[in-house]
Amino acid sequence: MRTAFHRVIAIDGPAASGKSSVARELARRLGFIYVNSGAIYRAITRYVLQHGVDPDDGVRVAQTVESADISCGLENNESRILIDDVDPTDHLREDRVNEAVSRVSSVPQVRQILVAKMRSYACNHDLVMEGRDIGSVVFPHTPYKFYIDASPAVRLRRRAAQGQRDEIAARDRADSSRRASPLIIAEDAHVIDSSNLTIEGVVAEILNRLKLKGLK
Repeated sequence: MRTAFHRVIAIDGPAASGKSSVARELARRLGFIYVNSGAIYRAITRYVLQHGVDPDDGVRVAQTVESADISCGLENNESRILIDDVDPTDHLREDRVNEAVSRVSSVPQVRQILVAKMRSYACNHDLVMEGRDIGSVVFPHTPYKFYIDASPAVRLRRRAAQGQRDEIAARDRADSSRRASPLIIAEDAHVIDSSNLTIEGVVAEILNRLKLKGLK
């Protein structure tokens, strides 16, 4: 029997495609809760690294995550995660987290645990959730699916402007080739190329599509 969820708008796409900024603004415009799934995976990656676990050791990574006290809450209508009562928000963009997050998030048990946490948000709230497998795995039955992309050159410039040094091409390969929930375009997702669009332009296109789909 399918769990009854509130309305969910799934925003997927590769790194630096603009999906986070778009999803946050879209949630604000609609009065929905904004959930950043990438921040959740980054938080658990930092936790794994803090415990001295090799991110390539899938067994130990899974054991470490299974033993963690993970609390997913809200602050200012946005998702917040505490692990063992510690808020890791200020450390999620550290270079070591950037380098390890794809490997930690590729562990099937990790994804299973965190997908359940992410789905719990929709039990009580309307959501805009962004990530890499939201429309394909986390909420495959939502009728509101969008995939935001941009050219590699544009994405590299955006990443550099954010002060991030992770390699876009390597991240794309890791996200697209992992066995557990790879980055794909959901069959019924509407694809938007944000290369030459502002955040407002992408949001406006999504709102128009949502209107056509009957979302009020």
